[in-house]
Parts: sequence; structure tokens; C-alpha cells
Amino acid sequence: MAPFIFWNLAFYTIIRTQLDHYPFYLDPMPNLYFTRDPAAAIGDGLSINKMREPARRRESLFMQYIMRYHPRFKDHDVPVWLDRDYEFPIEGGDELLLNDEVIAIGVSARTSAKAIERLAKNLFSRQDRIRKVLAIEIPKCRAFMHLDTVFTMVDYGKFTIHPAIQRPEGDMNIFILEKGADEESLQITRCTCLTKALKEALSLDELTLIPCGGGDAIASAREQWNDGSNTLAIAPGVVVTYDRNYVSNALLREHGIEVIEVPSSELSRGRGGPRCMSMPIVRKDIQNK
Repeated sequence: MAPFIFWNLAFYTIIRTQLDHYPFYLDPMPNLYFTRDPAAAIGDGLSINKMREPARRRESLFMQYIMRYHPRFKDHDVPVWLDRDYEFPIEGGDELLLNDEVIAIGVSARTSAKAIERLAKNLFSRQDRIRKVLAIEIPKCRAFMHLDTVFTMVDYGKFTIHPAIQRPEGDMNIFILEKGADEESLQITRCTCLTKALKEALSLDELTLIPCGGGDAIASAREQWNDGSNTLAIAPGVVVTYDRNYVSNALLREHGIEVIEVPSSELSRGRGGPRCMSMPIVRKDIQNK
């Protein structure tokens, strides 16, 4: 027994020494202030997301536990369109509600096309309000982490866009997902013109794409990196932005948008903007103009 006891004692000493030198009981979650990503309110339900990076996987547990145990939500049977146990990742920065019938989702470095297809199938089979999903492919790189870092809606028929997500000819891959013949099928149509896809999906006669940084090669790259396209619309035509993106903010105002600027010298270091730091739960039912 003596060698066994000695081994246990030695093992305990090693573990205890490591614990004494490790300052945390739980590993920190420094990205949790980007509350947009772990979940998204869609219609009357939620997607509770599987995050791409292991370091962020625990974040969506908060929403799962809130829905399951908080007295304000637990008895309301809130539908979960996709849960965090699904095998492919999807993140809230890629999920943009365009109106009560259409959602745009980025095919990005953080969101898989498989997850978008699964979410679309679940939505079409379990509710009848959302009828179209626009899967918008963007370059898979660190600077363009989510769709909302390069494209956001700021008013009826007005959007910010970072020009670099389009090819030199101005085209890109957009896939329009609609309900198929049965619950496990989708009708998918490919489109290469973002303006055309948005006009048709949203029944718009006019549409304006406002380029981040005014489209200037240097200003647009600088302001996109500082989340110039990551606007938070708090009402049609009213947005919250970082004050440092003065070119983009001036251009928004020229297009009739009310811009509320917030200080950004420290917040922008995290590589996320006002939209990234918010998670709408309830939205007013605002009819299209």
C-alpha cells in the first residue's frame, strides 16, 4: 500500500501546486461582451448557437439556461429553431433579420452553410411567417468575421456595405432558400447581384447601398476594420456607430440616417462594433413602407 499512497500524495501535490498558481476557477470568457453571437431571436423563437471556436462554446449556455430555468421564460415554451448541440456552427453576427418574412445569414468564417440549411428547414417546417433565407457568401477571413461586419440594414431599403465583399465586377454568391416539397427539402436559387436579391426578397422598388468609408480604398479598409459597417439600428433610419468612423458616419447622415456616435477608443480593440455588443430579444412589429 505504501507506494500507492505515496503516488497519490505526489499526484495531489502536483495538482495542488498547479491550482495554486492558476488564478481562475473557470477560464475567462472575454468575448462574452459580444452578446450578438451566442443566440438570435428569430420570429417568436430563438437559435441558440454552436460557436465556431472552442473558446466561445460556453457562451451560448447562458441563453439555454435562461430559456430553460428563468421564471420569465421557462413556462412559455419558446421555440428553439436550432440549438447549440447541432454539429455545425452558426453565430449571431451572421444572422440579420431584414423584415418579418426574410432573414439574411452570412456564409462566413464562423457560420457553416450546413447550419444555415438546417436552420432554414426547421423554420419552414415549424412556423409560417419567415418564408425566405438569403445565404450571403462573404470572404472567409479575420477582418470579415461575420456578415454584420461588412453589411447591415440601416433603414427601409438602405444598407451599409464594405465594397471588398464583392468581386471586382460587383458580383457575389447569394443563395435564396425557400420551402421545398417536404420538411427535409429546400428550393434554392442562386443570384449574383446583391441589389437584385434584396429588392426581390423585400419587395423594394428602390435600394441604396452605402459604402463603408465612402468606397475609398484606404478609408473603407480602415473604417471596416474599426467596425464602420457594424451599425446598430435602433429604429428605421436611426443607428448607433463608433465615433472614430467619421467618413462612414458623414455618409450615413448624407443619406438621411440619424447617427448616434459612441466613444470607441477602447471598445474597438475587441474587433466588434455596436451591433456585435447587443442582442435584441423583442422587436416591434414595424411594417414596411
